[in-house]
Amino acid sequence: MRVDLPGGTFRMGSDDHYPEEAPTHQVRVGAFAIDAHQVTNAEFAEFVEATGYVTVAERPLDPADYPDAPADNLVPGSMVFVPTRGPVDLRHLSQWWRWKPGACWKHPNGPKSDIDKRLDHPVVHVAHEDAAAYAAWAGAALPTEAEWEYAARGGLDGAPYTWGDEARPGGRIMANTWDGPDFPWRSTGESGFQRTAPVGSFPANGFGLHDMAGNVWEWTDDWWTSRHPDDAASPCCAPENPRGGDLEASYDPAQPQFRVGRKVVKGGSHLCADSYCLRYRPAARRPQMIDTGMSHVGFRCVRRPEGTDDD
Repeated sequence: MRVDLPGGTFRMGSDDHYPEEAPTHQVRVGAFAIDAHQVTNAEFAEFVEATGYVTVAERPLDPADYPDAPADNLVPGSMVFVPTRGPVDLRHLSQWWRWKPGACWKHPNGPKSDIDKRLDHPVVHVAHEDAAAYAAWAGAALPTEAEWEYAARGGLDGAPYTWGDEARPGGRIMANTWDGPDFPWRSTGESGFQRTAPVGSFPANGFGLHDMAGNVWEWTDDWWTSRHPDDAASPCCAPENPRGGDLEASYDPAQPQFRVGRKVVKGGSHLCADSYCLRYRPAARRPQMIDTGMSHVGFRCVRRPEGTDDD
């Protein structure tokens, strides 16, 4: 199911939260249609069945690309969230992320898991290449960051959340995020879900779009930048259908040995805890290496009118 959006001008970014979200600036996007929910395991399975596509997480690794790695490590797999046994130093996320051989979209928690009872959950462990391949097969594309944020705001220009100004209006849980303050070791389970939830389990935003906050992060097609351009905040005009940075600028300066591009992911996930990662907001943004899928990253697609620049 798709929702047609007319496009328009909105305030993108935030000056009140994380530095990479600044500065707040006016942006204009054209009309487009967007999926009402994240692409599900069932939908991705149809794509694989029709095309024989093999995701990045399922492909054998070339030893030539990893000359110093032990041969036993060169097996297909992906990154899976594993709760810790107690409180940990939140500066070191390697404590709750594990590389699991055999983890992929069909086996989200490792080779012994499956999706038989998760067909209506968002597909995960998809690298950017995988998401883009699905979108092309579906006659669609991945959204730009500006399109995604416009859609997530649901017509509430400048509101911190997709549903308004309060994280829990009237005490109501509005998204699949981490329950309680004890990330990453103990969730209260208040939302009813410990990991992903079936798409559409929580209220839609003002545009009728589900899970634009929480559940899984979503790929966009824009290269990562450490913040929005400073000149974007100029009051004279609103950039129209802006795009992100470039490949070279998206590399992680903390890991110069890995020249892997990073794209923007949006929306937060079921691992967003107020005490650690308050990023289940439209303005929130994070970099994700394009060759790396994880157990909390998925996507949805957009369709633009024929003849537009990004079509």
